[in-house]
Amino acid sequence: MACPVQFICRSIRTVGLVLLYYVFSIGITFYNKWLMKGFHYPLFMTLVHLTANFCLSALTRRAMQCWTGKPRVILSWKDYLHKVAPTAIATALDIGLSNWSFLFITISLYTMTKSTAVLFILFFSLVFKLEEPNPFLILVVLLISCGLFMFTFESTQFNLEGFIMVLLASFIGGIRWTLTQVLMQKAELGLQNPIDAIYHLQPLMFLGLFPLFLYNEGLSLSTSDKLFRVTELSPLLYSLLTLSIGGSLAFGLGFSEFLLVSRTSSLTLSISGIFKEVCTLLLAASLMGDKMSALNWLGFAVCVCGISLHVGLKTYYSKSNQSNNHLEMTY
Repeated sequence: MACPVQFICRSIRTVGLVLLYYVFSIGITFYNKWLMKGFHYPLFMTLVHLTANFCLSALTRRAMQCWTGKPRVILSWKDYLHKVAPTAIATALDIGLSNWSFLFITISLYTMTKSTAVLFILFFSLVFKLEEPNPFLILVVLLISCGLFMFTFESTQFNLEGFIMVLLASFIGGIRWTLTQVLMQKAELGLQNPIDAIYHLQPLMFLGLFPLFLYNEGLSLSTSDKLFRVTELSPLLYSLLTLSIGGSLAFGLGFSEFLLVSRTSSLTLSISGIFKEVCTLLLAASLMGDKMSALNWLGFAVCVCGISLHVGLKTYYSKSNQSNNHLEMTY
């Protein structure tokens, strides 16, 4: 009787963690699009989110230290600037450009284009030799590329400027996640816990994005009645509250991803991500009025097949490597 009960408990826990991840991930996507309708300062919004992430990760680290009695890792300035800075700059540009694109494109086009990050992650994983070359990877690239072409072909809500922004963000995202994997796999740095990684990344991300904010939004925001030239207190408090909600969602997304991976596996996160994109597109069509033709939906289906194949290949080869390692240890 114990085994079925344990299986049911694990299944309920997994479903709960996936739903928590969906709430934060889908929530922040729709939040960003909603906020950009009336608050046209995406880079400033991102800076506020980074500040909130840093404060919440610092509080979480303090709570973990009090709970365990063990001090949390603090990197030296040399390691911080040489090893963390590239990851932080790439992450800041990825998030900043993604948020910026919401001024121009729909949620459905954003979701579809952002899914091409798999291609760039795959490319940079091969460059950094984190992944072995495989002929099936050509099929993965073709499926995702063809799917994206079909999705954007003759789209009535296509915007070139926003599309280029998301595509550039996906490219930088490939660098970001590859560098993040390298960073978290370096045992000597002690950043295996994502909370510690978030804590160390946020300040450099803020500094990396701040010059772009000053150039693009600084003067406009300083003369806007949204924050600095308000005539009443209530609009200011409303703006600060809505921006703070986004920061909480961003931190919750990172934390829910960590919980899902640590309690289940990275495969569960990858598969959940595929179905999350389906849910996002369905919600965008029903709630936001995003228009998608049959060809667009077919393109999305082809892209999902490519992503699913990539996930399946990673699972197969990781299991093969584990089996080979076990045989080597046996002999």
